[in-house]
Amino acid sequence: MFWDNVAGVYDIFVKVINRRTHNELKGIVGKYIEPHDKVLECAAGTGMLSAVIAERCDMLVATDFAPKMIKHAEKNCSAYDNITFELADIMALEYPDNSFDKVVAGNVIHLLDEPLKALAELNRVCKPDGMLIIPTYMNRDKSNKEKSFANAVGKAGADFKRQFNVDSYLEFFQDAGYSEVNIELAYGRIPCAVAMMRKKMK
Repeated sequence: MFWDNVAGVYDIFVKVINRRTHNELKGIVGKYIEPHDKVLECAAGTGMLSAVIAERCDMLVATDFAPKMIKHAEKNCSAYDNITFELADIMALEYPDNSFDKVVAGNVIHLLDEPLKALAELNRVCKPDGMLIIPTYMNRDKSNKEKSFANAVGKAGADFKRQFNVDSYLEFFQDAGYSEVNIELAYGRIPCAVAMMRKKMK
């Protein structure tokens, strides 16, 4: 699995190559987490956002599909006793409906064959008055330098199913039936758009 293979070097990309975006992203996500929150994080990776969330919430369930990512996240977040790490499939979450105040899924939507199915799962486990927080790298309209990096990642085995700019990312959620979507941009070498929306009720 590609993400198991890169688990050991992923932090270098986050903290060195894309440090500015990483720092801004932490600030954006962190300000939406409240002390009483029970939070689910999907695609937690090596725990970059997990630590930020855990500092601010009551309880965090941090999940990933790749076992080695989970191992690195556990190590990186060992200082926090309010995190439970679990293997989970974002396409078929094993949590009851209406379980979490906030549901976070970072940098995964563009990698999925069926992103709308995953979005429906995130929405399902979110409480009626809860919020979805979904950061995704913007990899359309890239500079030549950004294109060369993205191409290198692709050649290494990352499978990007779609590319977004801010406008197309907003349209993705609107087409899925979310009428009020707020997007904040974390700037850096590879910028990241953070989409925030309330749970969609049927």
